[in-house]
Amino acid sequence: MSAPTIILNNGKTIPQIGLGTSPLNDKEVVPLVVAAIEAGYRHIDTAYRYNNEKGVGQGIRDSGIDRESLFVTTKLDGQFQGNDRAIGGLDESLRRLGLEYVDLLLIHWPLPQRNEYISTWKTFEKLLEAGKARSIGLSNFKPAHIEKLLAKSTIRPAINQIQLNPRITRPEQRSYNGEQGIITEAWSPLGAGNDLLENPTLATIAAKYGKTPGQVVLRWHIELGIVAIPRSANPRRIAQNIDIFDFALTSDEIAAISSLDTGDEQGVDSDKTGH
Repeated sequence: MSAPTIILNNGKTIPQIGLGTSPLNDKEVVPLVVAAIEAGYRHIDTAYRYNNEKGVGQGIRDSGIDRESLFVTTKLDGQFQGNDRAIGGLDESLRRLGLEYVDLLLIHWPLPQRNEYISTWKTFEKLLEAGKARSIGLSNFKPAHIEKLLAKSTIRPAINQIQLNPRITRPEQRSYNGEQGIITEAWSPLGAGNDLLENPTLATIAAKYGKTPGQVVLRWHIELGIVAIPRSANPRRIAQNIDIFDFALTSDEIAAISSLDTGDEQGVDSDKTGH
C-alpha cells in the first residue's frame, strides 16, 4: 500500500499521506518510522522543535529504504527566524537526521508579532538554491501572512501545513492556498482533542465501507486534494491510516463530513500562538 502523490508548484511531488512524529522522542520514534515505511509510507514529517530528528533519521536508516524513495519534511521554529538564522538551524537538523537534504523545509509558525518571517523566507530561498531543501513552504500561515510574504519574495511557497480536519475545515484558507498554487497540508487531520471520531455520521459511512471512522476522515482529506499527516504511536493504527486507497467517498458523503465543521475559532489562531 502506498499513497498517491500530488505535484507541487515547483514540479516536485509529495505523497498525500505522511507520518506525523510529534510528540514522540528519539527512542520512541525509531521503530514507528520503520513500521510506517514497511506499511508503505514514503513521507515522514518532523520538526526541529519535536526533538526527534535523530530518531527519525535512525528509523530511516534502519528501514533500509533508499533515501531517494522518501519525502522528508522538517520545520524550523521561532529561534531561527530572522536574517540567515535558518542556515544554522537547517544544518543542525540535517546533522541530527543524518541527511544531506530535506525534501521540504517549513517555517513552523509565522509569529507575525515579530515580523521576521519575510527575512526568514529569503533565507529559505538561499537554502533551496543551495540544494539543502528541495522544496520550501509554510506552516500555520493565514492568507494575510502569505499575501505579505508573496509581495516581497521571488519563490512561491509549495505547501502551507495547517491544523485541519472535519471539525476545523478552514475553507477560506484552503481556497486562498489553492488560488496561489500552494498545496494545503493538514496537521492533526484526525482531530486530536475533539470528539470527531465518535461522530455517528462517520460511524455510518465507515460501516458502509468496512473501514474505521479514522480511515473515512483521512479519505475525506484525499478526496479534497489535501495532504494529511496523521500521527500515532501504534503500529497497527499507522498501517490502518494508509489503508484508504481501496474505496472512494461519494459527493454527498464528502459534504456530510464537511458539515461537521464547528468553525475556525475551535482551532489554533496563529496570530496569537506559535513558537
